[in-house]
Amino acid sequence: MAEVISKSALVDKVAEAAGISKKDTKAVVDALISTVTEDVKKDAEIRLIGFGTFKKNQRAARKGRNPQTGEVIDIAASESLAFKSSVKY
Repeated sequence: MAEVISKSALVDKVAEAAGISKKDTKAVVDALISTVTEDVKKDAEIRLIGFGTFKKNQRAARKGRNPQTGEVIDIAASESLAFKSSVKY
């Protein structure tokens, strides 16, 4: 199973790699996340060459089924943040 890295562990690793304080690194990571989130909400597409693309993903309204009762339900249209990697693994 793949290792799960928390935000604080990510901050620790980036701070060590960049040779800067964890406090400054946390501020940069927080600013990056909020900037990506806010700009994608405004329909921007953020491309980080060599990493990937963040954009808004729209899901159409659809019918679903309640797994407990089997009843058909309406699922509303929604928007979410999508990421597509440009890195091949």
